[in-house]
Amino acid sequence: MTSAVLDELKWRGLLANSTDEEALAAALEAGPVTFYVGFDPTAPSLHFGHLVQLIVARHLQEAGHRPLMLVGGSTGQIGDPRDSGERTLNPKEVVAGWVERIRGQVEQYLDFDGPAAATVVNNLDWTGEMSVLDFLRDIGKHFPVNRMLARDVVRKRLDDGISFTEFSYVLLQSLDYLELHRRYGCSLQFGGSDQWGNITAGVELVRRADDARVHALATPLMTKADGTKFGKTEGGAVWLDPALTSPYAFHQFFLNAEDAKVVEYLKVFTRRSHEEIEELARQTAEQPHLRAAQKVLADDVTALVHSPQERDAAVAAASALFGRSDLRDLPGAVLAGVVAELGGAELPAADGMPSVVDVLKRSGVVASRGAARRAITEGGAYINNVKVADVDAVIGADDLLDGRFVIARRGKRTVGAVTLVDAP
Repeated sequence: MTSAVLDELKWRGLLANSTDEEALAAALEAGPVTFYVGFDPTAPSLHFGHLVQLIVARHLQEAGHRPLMLVGGSTGQIGDPRDSGERTLNPKEVVAGWVERIRGQVEQYLDFDGPAAATVVNNLDWTGEMSVLDFLRDIGKHFPVNRMLARDVVRKRLDDGISFTEFSYVLLQSLDYLELHRRYGCSLQFGGSDQWGNITAGVELVRRADDARVHALATPLMTKADGTKFGKTEGGAVWLDPALTSPYAFHQFFLNAEDAKVVEYLKVFTRRSHEEIEELARQTAEQPHLRAAQKVLADDVTALVHSPQERDAAVAAASALFGRSDLRDLPGAVLAGVVAELGGAELPAADGMPSVVDVLKRSGVVASRGAARRAITEGGAYINNVKVADVDAVIGADDLLDGRFVIARRGKRTVGAVTLVDAP
């Protein structure tokens, strides 16, 4: 038995594991399947790794299957155990606020009308009303402690210690599958491959508690070419919230995708056809300097997560940044995103207007004031894409973009920025 949607997920590299692929394919072909994927609000936004799960949910919904998008109001108060040590628990009211923010993010990727309409659910609805005794009697009795101790993350944490709170997380996530199976007839859960132990524990709980057979699949984790992970704990997280990662920075992240990974990302994150992706793969192999695949990837994913308008603004910002169009044409919000990505220094306006030499140094495009002077005399220094010829030049009010930013450039590619704080 094969399934068209399962075959598509496999071709796109979105299937890392499943409990029984043949049985799952048969279920998907037999009729609409209700499925769920969960997101714990352990931060104020989802990041690009979560986007994989949203895209899988969209593939399944477009094939006629019904999504349950779970935002973990209860599991988010606990947090899945990490190899690195015990989590700091966030206040309940903070988690509640993050639940609503993440609910809003999830809702933009799926259809909430029609026969396969999506539903957002919160697991606090059933755990919040459950007593400790009921939880231990009805759920805990189905979990052999020896199996829980055998979990990789628990084994790694035993020497340094793991709290009962985090040790019990697997019971809470498994309870979600049982409740969604009972309330909505849910028979498929999926998530990242790092959640496989929790996911299969839920499958087992449904079998033990209700004598029912349900399914699970896992998606691969997105990695760099050297095998290291992306994610908020590895530094440099790429958030879906534009207030945390600007559309410009988001676009730049995908534009800088490694040649060795860009085709993989195209399959995962875009709607491009097999033929289009194969053509982009050919271009990457034969003319990697053109970065055709990276441009398509960055444009498509930015339009998906933010909007076509934000994509166009990000492309325009990159063009202006390197002198191909006028920086003054960029809206203030776009400029703010560019400056945030460049990471320039803040200069107090009360200290007066800085010299061009100071701006070149404080923006990071040169290492010293002497190097700034040399760049000017050699004709390689630019302020807002205008070449500077005078080593004694001072920034004027007219040089401030959006009344506060100055973009500095050395040569063709080295760009930085400064921001005048409390600028007039």
